[in-house]
Amino acid sequence: MTKNLPEIKQKAARYCAYQERCISDIKRKLKTLNATDEETNTIIDELINDGFLNEERFSRLFASGKFRIKGWGRMKIYKALQVKGIQGTDIRKAIDKIDEEEYLQKLKSIMKKKEKELKDEDFTKRKQKLVNFATGRGYENSLVWKVIGEME
Repeated sequence: MTKNLPEIKQKAARYCAYQERCISDIKRKLKTLNATDEETNTIIDELINDGFLNEERFSRLFASGKFRIKGWGRMKIYKALQVKGIQGTDIRKAIDKIDEEEYLQKLKSIMKKKEKELKDEDFTKRKQKLVNFATGRGYENSLVWKVIGEME
């Protein structure tokens, strides 16, 4: 244990207080502060107990932000949370919080916007580009085709 453990914990707490974080973010930050593995585990436990770190809360806010601000679909959000090391149950809870009607409206909105940008005369090519765009954003294939059908 290093002598500056309280200082490292304080920096980690400030890091969490500034913006919602997950455990992998904190581990990365503590590594830059030269904390040992034992210190890292101790600090993470204390941050969880003090309410600075909560992966379910992080997942909910992450999913909400990526959906509302960036227009990501459920599949892309799911994968991004998995990459951050979030457990499946927390991911499911976060994704289930996304309102179904708002989700469908967002998909329609981004697809209409994208369609205006497309210059292809051939409708089949435009349709395929729209599908690739929306699925690349993480929207479900079946939902994308449903919206394409409504646009025709």
